[in-house]
Amino acid sequence: MSLCDEARLKERRFRPWRRLAPLTPLLLTGCSGGPFRVFDPKGPVARASLNFTIIDVVVMAFIIVPTACFILWCIWRYRRSRAAAYSPGFSHSLKLEAVMWGIPIVVVAGLAYASYNGTFAVDPYGPHVLRMPARAGRSHPLKIDVVATDWQWLFIYPKQHVASVDRLVVPAGRNVEFRLTSTSVVNDFFIPQLTDMIDVMPGMRTKDAMRANGQGRYEGFAANFSGAGFSWMRFATDVVGKRGFAKFVRHAAAAPAALTYATFERFARPTINLDQRPRYFSAPAPHLFRRIVEASRNGKTYPVPPRLTEAMARDLRAGASYFSHPAASRGTSG
Repeated sequence: MSLCDEARLKERRFRPWRRLAPLTPLLLTGCSGGPFRVFDPKGPVARASLNFTIIDVVVMAFIIVPTACFILWCIWRYRRSRAAAYSPGFSHSLKLEAVMWGIPIVVVAGLAYASYNGTFAVDPYGPHVLRMPARAGRSHPLKIDVVATDWQWLFIYPKQHVASVDRLVVPAGRNVEFRLTSTSVVNDFFIPQLTDMIDVMPGMRTKDAMRANGQGRYEGFAANFSGAGFSWMRFATDVVGKRGFAKFVRHAAAAPAALTYATFERFARPTINLDQRPRYFSAPAPHLFRRIVEASRNGKTYPVPPRLTEAMARDLRAGASYFSHPAASRGTSG
């Protein structure tokens, strides 16, 4: 087979796929499970991240669009059939040099300035966009410890002496500071409309921060593949008023189960919360977060039992509904 025949064969193979190119944006919408949440920020951190993303895209378009037009113009102007003028004695042009060097220098300087400001504006360890004048009842940030397990999220409120599973509740208009760790593999903590994605790692402590402008419910989830229960590793983020937060604390404090370290060890065993039903614990043990981190550093693990993945494989072959509708399924597995 000649090279021309091979080229024609490849062209026929890829021709059907080219017809699907206009559908690419529609396919990407499935990644969010709904609207483009990153384009609908509800807090200063998410808003700043979107603004800097827009700056990057605009600058990129400022470079790519003129360059593409210039290339097309050169192809049209100097095509063979036009018999364009040929200048073998051309050596240089000051105007051309100024354009070729001046524009990149200005663009890089602008991006460097934006990147410098953006780095500090949304720095998870102390974002500048969260700096605000002290106001009564809001001057002190709410501190929450976040623990990612296989495959649930545990939120510990040290000052309020309560904890919740797969439900994060924060008051509107108040800064929130997170300490995060994992008992299993590296994962990512992400609430698209409120804060940026950040790694959550076993045996380590990372930080994040956010503030919600108004009340509402937003979705948070694990943004890094972490095994069989990854699709169900989501949590509701409820932003409530001052009274609503106090009510949440009273409700969680009335939970019969206290969150001792022994209780946590049972909780951290691989579990898939299929219906994503929240649970609550009262009286978390003092320094529980630090003990969890130290245990991971010392080699503490929570192996996934083979029966769990084997049961999921049987359900998949049987066409279980929870594979098609993770958020609407019922029942738990562990």
